[in-house]
Amino acid sequence: MIEWNEKQLIINKNGIMIMYLYTPMCGTCQVARKMLTVVEELVQFNIYSVNLNFFPNEAKELGIESVPCLLVYKEGILKEKVYAFQSVGYLHDLLKQYQS
Repeated sequence: MIEWNEKQLIINKNGIMIMYLYTPMCGTCQVARKMLTVVEELVQFNIYSVNLNFFPNEAKELGIESVPCLLVYKEGILKEKVYAFQSVGYLHDLLKQYQS
């Protein structure tokens, strides 16, 4: 997973972009990160992890209701907003559908 270190959130307009939104003190976020680490090995995408403590305005603009949250963009358009990280299998199936 690639930690987002930019000063602002920029959505890639080309291809698939996956963003994992979290806060460091969230226990559920830590479990979700472990699940995504496994899934990232199985799919051909980089997953960007974004600490929302540094992006409160962007979180509001994106309508983020809770963490953890997974955003999947295709060609700059939001395709998925996932709050329930049910299982590694579920996440793998979800992201696999976006592979070419």
